[in-house]
Amino acid sequence: MAKARTPAAFVCRECGAAHRKWAGRCDACGAWNAIEEETALSAAGPASRSLGGARGRVLELSALSGTEPDPPRLAVGVEELDRVLGGGLVPASAILVGGDPGIGKSTLLLQAAAAFARRGAKTIYVTGEEASAQVRMRAARLGLAEAPVLLAAETNLRDVLTTLEAERPAVAIVDSIQTMWADNVDSAPGSVSQVRAAAHELTSFAKRRGVSVIMVGHVTKDGQIAGPRVVEHMVDTVLYFEGERGHQFRILRAVKNRFGPASEIGVFEMTGKGLKQVLNPSALFLSDRETTAPGSAVFAGLEGTRPVLVEFQALVAPAQPGSARRAVVGWDSSRLAMLLAVLEARCGVSLAQHDVYLNVAGGLRVSEPAADLAVAAALLGAVRGAAAPADAVVFGEISLSGALRPAPQPDLRLREAEKLGFRTALTPSQVKLAAKSGMTVRRFDDLAQFVGQVFAEG
Repeated sequence: MAKARTPAAFVCRECGAAHRKWAGRCDACGAWNAIEEETALSAAGPASRSLGGARGRVLELSALSGTEPDPPRLAVGVEELDRVLGGGLVPASAILVGGDPGIGKSTLLLQAAAAFARRGAKTIYVTGEEASAQVRMRAARLGLAEAPVLLAAETNLRDVLTTLEAERPAVAIVDSIQTMWADNVDSAPGSVSQVRAAAHELTSFAKRRGVSVIMVGHVTKDGQIAGPRVVEHMVDTVLYFEGERGHQFRILRAVKNRFGPASEIGVFEMTGKGLKQVLNPSALFLSDRETTAPGSAVFAGLEGTRPVLVEFQALVAPAQPGSARRAVVGWDSSRLAMLLAVLEARCGVSLAQHDVYLNVAGGLRVSEPAADLAVAAALLGAVRGAAAPADAVVFGEISLSGALRPAPQPDLRLREAEKLGFRTALTPSQVKLAAKSGMTVRRFDDLAQFVGQVFAEG
């Protein structure tokens, strides 16, 4: 009788979607030439066999109202990184750090490794992308050559795990997960199967031995960490290192954190001697602001638990017939299209025959809906040639009906604005302040009222 063939699955390496057969284009994410074959579990495998009379061990159950102490944390000593981690590194945690090529991931983690080692934590840095001499050159440039960090250059996952088992460090950094090769998986390094196997083995080792493992992950052209999404579910924390190469600012953002708040950010500045933390990002983002320039508005935003003030800049120019352009940097382009439609339908401000350019100064990417009103203020200032009040901050969400909706935690936003010298806030009328503010708060019911009172024509 012929031996049954192990069934195969076809998985997209960009999004992890499973397919019944190979195709040139993934139906889930639209990526071309991203579907790879991987061996699936046998139909007669453990998952499909009945357990029969075999009995497992009885699990120890505990009450939901347990009083276990919070896990101890190892502080990095870099305030911005500690903030994003939720107060420091938790033992036995698995952390995944993603970012564009050349953005500074290796620099950040080498500086973090040196900080851990100088605090007495045994730290091992494993690189699969560079030679040991290259890492030493970077360490010398950053002034970290004397830091007691143990270094290894290896891609064989079995050897890496054996070394970590023998050395028992407190912190292990693996750069990167896509270069690790598991010899028990029949596929090329960087494939879906290899990335999933490497992440599983490293995460299991972290939980089993109490070692904090930090893994670097490459990102796709869409900005997502390459490989199956199950990798992000395996780990405890997922951090993205963001920024534009043309700007010196870098944003470390937590998109998942089992031990602290998600969406928390840390701000760094890239210098010749590595990354320097920015303790007051609002002042830095607004340092070169032109207060009298039309098309400018300051948004009082919130990133995690941190209030951040950023400047929205808009430019509106006449377009060639039938070819109006919409260019956006740092904000959602589809939300801009919605806002332009609301301005035309509810306020009579038509920009259909104009090119519209929108930019968030400083390289920060804003995703908060409360930025709607600030964007509207920048657009109205650009089209009417008038600047928003120089001492005013703006925040509030705009609905499709033109009504203004309040943003959460207005007190925190106003305190940050007042600290930087702003005296006025333009907000929705439903905003409720828990404490009395020293700022003048101007409230508006809808977008039409905002346009009529703040940007009245001549």
